Amino acid sequence: MAPLLLGGILRCRGADGTVSLRLTEVEAYSGEGEDPGSHAHRGPSKRNAVMFGPPGHLYTYFTYGMHVCANVVCLPEGRAAGILFRAGEILEGEELARSRRTTSRARKDLAQGPARLCVALGIELGDYGLDLFDPASRVTLQLPEAPLGAEQVGVGPRTGIAQPGGAETPWRFWVLGDPTVSPYKAAAPRPPRG
Repeated sequence: MAPLLLGGILRCRGADGTVSLRLTEVEAYSGEGEDPGSHAHRGPSKRNAVMFGPPGHLYTYFTYGMHVCANVVCLPEGRAAGILFRAGEILEGEELARSRRTTSRARKDLAQGPARLCVALGIELGDYGLDLFDPASRVTLQLPEAPLGAEQVGVGPRTGIAQPGGAETPWRFWVLGDPTVSPYKAAAPRPPRG
């Protein structure tokens, strides 16, 4: 599913305006017992309940206790899996996105990285569970009219995943040559416990 989202339009409407972007980078996460990098790996919890619900809903969460990231749930109800929105090109509401991303130096990095993407769009933790395919929803996802060709899509390991079995999984997908794609960062090795 993940590469099929590339080129799709993610839009967020708020009291201060609307921002939309074209997805240029995503990362896939499998479910319970299958993917140590997934929040659903250990089964359902209050935090990840939406991941076990119907597909097409928004899973938002805090990372590092301060940044919001967002995924779309993508398997049938009862089976958890999500696709992380990693980067995109702002199409609508650039001025509003810039006012939210005051540290951004260039247009290309307004939504370059999952936390920056959420800030630029205005996606909040409270958007958890929204139906992305309901036109009345505050946050919506419009799939591309046609998927990108294989020659247009980069594939590689996910960013910052340190768990065995998760680090080398080639589930990060991006639009080749697009300047809004975030730079790859391998996970920092964890010191041994002792």
